[in-house]
Amino acid sequence: MDSKNSQHAQAVYMANKVNTASREQLLLFTYDIGIRSCIGAENALEAGVVDEANNNIQRAQNVIRELMITLRVDEGGEVAQNLMRLYDFMYLMLVEANVAKDREKVSVVRGMLEELRSTWEEAIIKLAEESGEKAAPQFLRGSASAVKDDAKAVPAGGLNVAG
Repeated sequence: MDSKNSQHAQAVYMANKVNTASREQLLLFTYDIGIRSCIGAENALEAGVVDEANNNIQRAQNVIRELMITLRVDEGGEVAQNLMRLYDFMYLMLVEANVAKDREKVSVVRGMLEELRSTWEEAIIKLAEESGEKAAPQFLRGSASAVKDDAKAVPAGGLNVAG
């Protein structure tokens, strides 16, 4: 299969994956995109490829904005307010990283996204177990390491995990 057909097949696969995902899966997908974008930015900054770094940082910023938009602060109380503060901090760190071409700031944001993703994944598993499911949902099995292994799979377009 040539490169163009491969990219098209991957895009169709991802669209189907997103369109059939639960809210929990979409949340984790969103974090995955942010983490992969940060990894891409870190690699591009290390290689001195400024345009690619800029694109990846902007994609990560879009992820953070999406997380901020979908956060229900009015219903989530103190936890949601604290998450909003974290998202705001990460967004500002990415802006500063992009202006200064600072790999370390991108790395800090990536670490925060990885930690938050892991926390959400644990919460989803715990809720699934409490609701009577004997094992973690299939979409969670082995997903944490897949983010780093799949860092180049970030689509080139904008962020639209809702389909």
